[in-house]
Amino acid sequence: VQLVESGGGEVQSGGSLRLSCAAYGLDFSKITMNWIRQAAGKEREVVSTIETNGEGVCYADFANGRFTVSRDNTKNVLYLQMNNLKPEDTALYSCVAANDSDPFAWGQGTQVTVSQ
Repeated sequence: VQLVESGGGEVQSGGSLRLSCAAYGLDFSKITMNWIRQAAGKEREVVSTIETNGEGVCYADFANGRFTVSRDNTKNVLYLQMNNLKPEDTALYSCVAANDSDPFAWGQGTQVTVSQ
């Protein structure tokens, strides 16, 4: 199993980024997927979760209204569209595959840096 994130970078406050997570070696359409993030010196936190069919989604409070998670089960790719980014969104963003809320695979992450 391999998860590969991309799309991170440096943007100014108010900018947007679209993260992608390509999944290999798993039955992607049957797996709940998550985006998590970890800022330097802080605890890891869940950003968003999306169920197998893409219809069941949830967001952390900080992501509501600004971030949109989606998935393409035909391409085995998970996405996170992030708008109106803030400096406090600066973190390493990773995708996580889970079965029944039990995570079993993590990507290496993609760095997002938001400047003032």
